[in-house]
Amino acid sequence: MQLDFEVGLIWYGVFLFSTVAHEAAHAWTASKLGDDTAARGGQVTINPWPHVRREPFGMVIVPLLSWLVGGYLIGWASAPFDREWARRNPRSAALMALAGPAANLLLAIAAAWVIRIGVEWNCFAPPQRLSGFRLVSVTQPGWPSEFGSVLSVILSLNLLLCAFNLLPVPPLDGSNAPLLLLPRAAAERYAEALRSPILRTVGILAAVRLSAPLFQPLLIGVANFILPHSHYRLAP
Repeated sequence: MQLDFEVGLIWYGVFLFSTVAHEAAHAWTASKLGDDTAARGGQVTINPWPHVRREPFGMVIVPLLSWLVGGYLIGWASAPFDREWARRNPRSAALMALAGPAANLLLAIAAAWVIRIGVEWNCFAPPQRLSGFRLVSVTQPGWPSEFGSVLSVILSLNLLLCAFNLLPVPPLDGSNAPLLLLPRAAAERYAEALRSPILRTVGILAAVRLSAPLFQPLLIGVANFILPHSHYRLAP
C-alpha cells in the first residue's frame, strides 16, 4: 500500500485542530459552570500542547501509527473534570459533555459555508466521486485544490466527530444528554451507571459498529445540501 504523505499531513493537521477544539470546548464550558479542573491544566485553549501533553498516545502516537500502518487515522483526547462537581451538578455536567460535539458542529458548518461560497464564486464544483477528502473539485489549478482538500477534511472529520460523540452510549458525550431532563435523584443513579466499565466497553464497540453505516448517508446528505445540482446516492 502506497501512502500519500501530503494527504496524511492534511488529515492529521485537521484531526489535531478539531480534537483540540473539542476538548477546549469541554474545558471552557466546565470553567464557566463552576469546575476549573481543566482550566488549571491549561486546556481552555486551542494551543495543542496542553492537550497533547495530557494524551500523547491518543493525539500523536496512535494517529500517526494508524496512518502509517493502515492508511487510516484514529485517535482520542480528553479533558479532566471534577467528578464530585459533576455528581452535584448533573445538568452542568451534561452541558460540559455536549459542548465538545457542538464545537465540531460549528467547525463543520463553517467549512460547509466556505465551500458553498467557493461554489458560488466558481472556485469549486461538485466532484464526480464523493469522499471525505474530496467533497469538491476545483475549476482552476493552484491553491484552490489544496484549499478544497483542507475544507473537505474539516467538514467531513468534524461531521464524523460530532455524530460519533453524540451517539447515546457511554463513554461518549451523547450519553450525558438525559442528565438535562432527569430529576436529580434519577440523574445521580444514571450518571453512576454510565461509569460502569462493562457498559463503557460495550458502548465503544457499539459506537464503532454504528458510526460507519450512519456517517456515509449523513455525509452524502450534507454534500447534496451544500452543492447545487448534486444528487449523490449510497453505493449499492
